[in-house]
Amino acid sequence: MSVSLPQIRPYQLPVAAELPRGRVRWTPDPARAALLVHDMQRYFLAPYAGAPVPEATANIARLADAARERGIPVFYTAQPGRQAAEDRGLLTEFWGDGIGAVIDSDPRAADIVPELAPAESDTVLAKWRYSAFQRSSFAELLGALGRDQLLITGVYAHIGCQATAVEAFMRDVQPFLVADAVADFSRERHDQACEYVAQRCGVVTTTADTLAALSAAPVPAGAAR
Repeated sequence: MSVSLPQIRPYQLPVAAELPRGRVRWTPDPARAALLVHDMQRYFLAPYAGAPVPEATANIARLADAARERGIPVFYTAQPGRQAAEDRGLLTEFWGDGIGAVIDSDPRAADIVPELAPAESDTVLAKWRYSAFQRSSFAELLGALGRDQLLITGVYAHIGCQATAVEAFMRDVQPFLVADAVADFSRERHDQACEYVAQRCGVVTTTADTLAALSAAPVPAGAAR
């Protein structure tokens, strides 16, 4: 089947004053949080013609650096480059063959972009469905690490990022959607994802506010400095 991702026109990321009001006042805590870098692969970023990907990528890199410095676990999701039909399932009917449709012409299509290359201490999860929790050990890994907050970054805000936020909430993990560290098909879709998360399952925040909250707490013993 043909590739079904749309071409994405440039748009500006929301700023703090534009974020929806939420229903809860959770604050990121470095002793409780994990960071998720969601699907930041060449294939998923190829449809963008510029903004907001460079800005969002820079913000994700800042969050990842801060997380590693403060001993916060960093997780990545990445779809496999060639998925068997039974693994891809119903995704094929909505999105075609995915990365497998272009991997012959771009052998690095499944790669996480180099600006966000995982560190040795990070965990990369194979991504099979919209939610990072599906068909993975993500929930168990978070539980083993004593983490019940999830900072969500990456693409696409109204699909996998939102689905992961909803499932985190249903697993009693507090989700934080970092609005200027995610990207979407359009500003309208981006804003819709922020509104849904703020009203139904989590907190919508900014990179600056997340970094400030993480910096306000003391660095745990043994964390990288």
